[in-house]
Amino acid sequence: MKLSSAQVEQTLTQVEAQAIPDSHPMVQRLNDVFGDHTFFLDSDGLSIVEPSTESPREGSQARVVKLANWTDQNFTSLAPHDPVVTDTVVELVSKE
Repeated sequence: MKLSSAQVEQTLTQVEAQAIPDSHPMVQRLNDVFGDHTFFLDSDGLSIVEPSTESPREGSQARVVKLANWTDQNFTSLAPHDPVVTDTVVELVSKE
């Protein structure tokens, strides 16, 4: 799910992570591997948010999905794995 700037800001108020800017050189490679998403990095690794099927309104909630874990304590390398849907739910505003 590609998030609007308002949705990115709202997500960052609810989860402790950093959004990877679309202008970052790594984003094209991430899009090639995982699809067109807004990517986040945190102490666990790489994640995205996907619409929640339990959401009462379309697009109002999303779940954090983990895509890769750090392979070292210096946070310099990621190892991709099958997507893992977490219990973390974020409330989102409508896309701009």
